Amino acid sequence: MNKWLLVGYGNPDRQDDGVAWHILCAIAVRFGLPAPETYDDDFPENDKLDFLFCLQLTPELAEDIAGYERVCFVDAHTENIPTPVQRIEVESEFQHSPFTHHLTPQSLVSMCENLYKKKPASALVSVRGYSFGFTRELSDKTAALVSQASQLAIDWLSQT
Repeated sequence: MNKWLLVGYGNPDRQDDGVAWHILCAIAVRFGLPAPETYDDDFPENDKLDFLFCLQLTPELAEDIAGYERVCFVDAHTENIPTPVQRIEVESEFQHSPFTHHLTPQSLVSMCENLYKKKPASALVSVRGYSFGFTRELSDKTAALVSQASQLAIDWLSQT
């Protein structure tokens, strides 16, 4: 168990909500890997880093993350978080949500720990979204944050 996993999530059809896919692509390129051309294409495989992009986190992912040493989640946020790009450590904490389809990284790590008795080191890189229209293009403001967010994720994954 020495691989790293990047889990990006969001709706690529809702503009900045899909920023995680762009960040995962930027990280693939930084690792010398080809980035997928579309959201439907798979990310490349290699011996150190796996990529997963999904619309939302689901309970089934608890089994997937159990096989990794380090898991970095990547998502968009709104103005409720004061910084445009942030990275936080994800602790194992089940969080109740009024939305039945909303699962946090903290809850997913908690499920992994309780069901599989494994708790990978986990972090969340969150990027400010400014526009959430019906397009697959990022706003200029959010697109400008992709490089910084990519570096935050790489720095965290590379910690020993």
